[in-house]
Amino acid sequence: MKDKRVLYVSSEVIPYLPETEISSMSFEAPRMINNNGGQIRIFMPRYGNINERRHQLHEVIRLSGMNLVINDLDMPLIIKVASIPKERIQVYFIDNEDYFKRKATYADEDGNFYKDNDERAIFFAKGVIETVKKLNWAPDIIHVHGWLASFLPLYLRNYYGNEPLFENSKIVTSVYNQGFEGTLAKNTIDKVRFDAIDDGAITELEEPNYVNLMKIAVKNSDAVIIGSAEIPKELEDFINTLDKPVLKYHNMENFSQAYLDFYSAKVLK
Repeated sequence: MKDKRVLYVSSEVIPYLPETEISSMSFEAPRMINNNGGQIRIFMPRYGNINERRHQLHEVIRLSGMNLVINDLDMPLIIKVASIPKERIQVYFIDNEDYFKRKATYADEDGNFYKDNDERAIFFAKGVIETVKKLNWAPDIIHVHGWLASFLPLYLRNYYGNEPLFENSKIVTSVYNQGFEGTLAKNTIDKVRFDAIDDGAITELEEPNYVNLMKIAVKNSDAVIIGSAEIPKELEDFINTLDKPVLKYHNMENFSQAYLDFYSAKVLK
């Protein structure tokens, strides 16, 4: 992996959010690539429960200031950055006052799922891609973690399909047993249609639940990694129908060599 560029796009990363399978792997995998001579970038949302002062986040003026159109509304994109202590790793944060200022990640203090989580996910996907374009940093691999990041493969393949910076990028999606109950907003599919994405690519969004979001993500990926010991059976069966490389589950203690081999031999082949 020496000098290979790997872009990690995740809904959660430690130490900025509590430890979960997603947040832990979204830190450990980039660190492993970093230690093996690769180049990395990590992107995550700047949720309002991330302590900016403690983690020393600061705005990157040259990358901020763009407006992203979400469902016919102009939403300002703010980019912040921080360094993970004791690691030579920077994390970029996608921020917007309307979508990410609230003091929680996916649900309010009463456990009610935010009604605009679909728009937040679309904004995050577009925000990452537009920022990487501004950085002019062409990744060899784009590795997606977590359902809030799950629109990125769809948008990269369809909305940004002719973007030369990504023409040789391979997309890997990790699938975890960490989703959500119920569905996103019923009109999620209309918000994606607004971006002129073909209906055939988003039929699953008629019922925008966790399993269907991940189906769309893996459908638009080049390879899949199973990130949990068990994942929903419907998702497992769907992945088994695809003619794509799949890496079975490896725990945190023994994932390193498996990921390196998978990236090199299966994804970049």
